[in-house]
Amino acid sequence: MARVLGEYERHLAAERDLTAHTVRAYLGDVGGLLEHAARLGHTDAATLDLRTLRSWLAKQQTLGRSRTTIARRATAARVFTAWLARTGRAATDAGASLGSPKKHASLPPVLRADEASDLIRAAAELADDGSPVGLRDVAMLELLYATGVRVGELVGLDVDDIDRERNVIRVFGKGRKERTVPFGRPAARALDFWLKHGRPQLAVPGSGPAVFLGARGKRIDQRAVRTMVHRRIADVPGAPDIGPHGLRHTAATHLLEGGADLRSVQELLGHASLATTQLYTHVTTDRLRRAYQQAHPRA
Repeated sequence: MARVLGEYERHLAAERDLTAHTVRAYLGDVGGLLEHAARLGHTDAATLDLRTLRSWLAKQQTLGRSRTTIARRATAARVFTAWLARTGRAATDAGASLGSPKKHASLPPVLRADEASDLIRAAAELADDGSPVGLRDVAMLELLYATGVRVGELVGLDVDDIDRERNVIRVFGKGRKERTVPFGRPAARALDFWLKHGRPQLAVPGSGPAVFLGARGKRIDQRAVRTMVHRRIADVPGAPDIGPHGLRHTAATHLLEGGADLRSVQELLGHASLATTQLYTHVTTDRLRRAYQQAHPRA
């Protein structure tokens, strides 16, 4: 079991070129499955069967795992058993018929347009003292809201990924898929100010090409960005407590409310499936319904 798990890790990292975070997530789920199988008497991954997979998912339910978590683990199991069969490590694909619960089609709260403006304005006021950290935070908030990029894509940006002539950035999303995302003039100004006046103050010999740096001069990590966003959101009265992913949802929602078509938003966000992007139409429809109920005399 341990040997197969190690081989699977190399496959995910080297052949599929998945990010370290995604590899850890897959391995955690598959490792849990193999531990469950071992308790049922399996000594080889090749003997996994549909009954074992189903009992593992049922166990997740008894432990109180959410539908989203169970659905993700079912997907991890199917990907793993398909790899076992494809590489000859198992005679059949035990997970080919494995079902999973439907995930709730829900999204976290999003900011209103005025709340998004207040968020960046509050951060800019804190940066009036010219501190490099303040300038960096404003640039990160502007870029997160302007582009809807994932936090991992933001922290992975290198200086050469920014094209100021066209006001676009090059990001590498899930599966290392490359895409180009535009940004507007406010984000451009904040980026320019950070790169000219803030970044040089934090840069050290080991900074490398990273756009955004931490207090010690190295590439900033995702946790620090999440902490910063939550702190700045707290400065906006009445705003929901969201993180960087909430800003991604906010950007998508505001694009659709502004008239952007679903296909364009799908390309900007880097969604593999249009069905994922369509979730945002539920948010915009809910807002229209609330506005109708408040305004129409016969609502």
